[in-house]
Amino acid sequence: MRFEGSLPAPRAPASHTKPSAADVQTIADHQRVSGLLSIEHVLAQRNFRGIHRSVKILITCPAPARTRHGNRITALRWAGILRGLGHRVTIAERFAEHDCDLLIALHARKSAGSVETFRRVRPELPIVVALTGTDLYRDLRRCERARRALGHARRVVLLQPLGLRELPRALRSKARVIYQSAPGRSDQPRPAREVFEVAVIGHLRPVKDPMRAALAARRLPARSRIRVVHLGKAMTPALERRARTENARNPRYRWLGERPRREALARLARSRLLVLASRMEGGANVISESAAAGVPVLASRIPGSIGLLGADYPGYFEPGDTAGLARLLRRAERDTSFYARLARHCRKIARLFAPSRERAAWRRLLAELRDSPMISPAQPRRAAKESPTSRRRRRAGAGARSRSPRSPSRRAPRDRNGGRRRASPG
Repeated sequence: MRFEGSLPAPRAPASHTKPSAADVQTIADHQRVSGLLSIEHVLAQRNFRGIHRSVKILITCPAPARTRHGNRITALRWAGILRGLGHRVTIAERFAEHDCDLLIALHARKSAGSVETFRRVRPELPIVVALTGTDLYRDLRRCERARRALGHARRVVLLQPLGLRELPRALRSKARVIYQSAPGRSDQPRPAREVFEVAVIGHLRPVKDPMRAALAARRLPARSRIRVVHLGKAMTPALERRARTENARNPRYRWLGERPRREALARLARSRLLVLASRMEGGANVISESAAAGVPVLASRIPGSIGLLGADYPGYFEPGDTAGLARLLRRAERDTSFYARLARHCRKIARLFAPSRERAAWRRLLAELRDSPMISPAQPRRAAKESPTSRRRRRAGAGARSRSPRSPSRRAPRDRNGGRRRASPG
């Protein structure tokens, strides 16, 4: 089924409130953090058949090539997964008449133009739209083009289950949750003994509230050993100036700027904690990476993080609450039982982020699209869909020409009802 035209704007979420009973049940159904395997995990272990042939897939990603933006990293990982499933994958910033059988559009608003163009020139081929945090918690309420992009999609990919409540009810049946994966480390480095290192990993953008951990570290007592190490590129000159100033004035804060991904993951693995202070997230991959590395997380209480960590996780603070984060930092440093609770919970949910699980989820999604009309480039495509009336006229004309060929310059006379008159007997 395709959904045409614009869609009604979804209702505004209660982003910063405690999760409702329905939210708790939604997350429990997906994660089973009590230790039982979720239904989705059981299904992931079965032998799901993929699309029965190799197809050409285009992933549109708004982040430019050779950047370390989160969307680009996601696109590269998905491309690797899909190539591993036997398909041919291209990543581009936009659709430009690429020869492909399937479009995966990362970011509904920023890829809306590609979705509309692909829908117009390849109406018979499927589209998958993957939603980011700004899509779910901002753009779908403001941007009609983003809502139209979802209407054109045959499947919508969410990165955590609470994203479902932001979609119009008419679209929820075609949404699929695919957790972003992160490989575990075989060489787990030991944290430094002289300091209690806390990692902040992510580019400096206002939506990430990037300086919150530094501000919280200022409130710690002099005897605290906590040091905040921040890796990420400043996306605006103002944020760069602020990070440099904080780096010079705050002895507990060190900004390292943008670093290669391998170095960032190694720094995370040797840390005692990760802080994620974002004001909105679709489902941060750094949480997956932290859980896979065995590093507990302190996170702002937003749906994008609750959907990954679970409603009952003890490491939440309210968005923008500097004092609340400072209390959690101090408690994690001094209270070994509290720190152990955080660590146990993160180890338990790490199974959600196994690479095999993400691969199985994509295999299932492609299997669902298998019966959709997917025309290979070798097969002809009609420019427009032929109506039943036009088809009947074309077939009737072809049959008449084969039965009674005549000169193209003379038309046979017709009676009032449109039939040919019979010639009078000579």
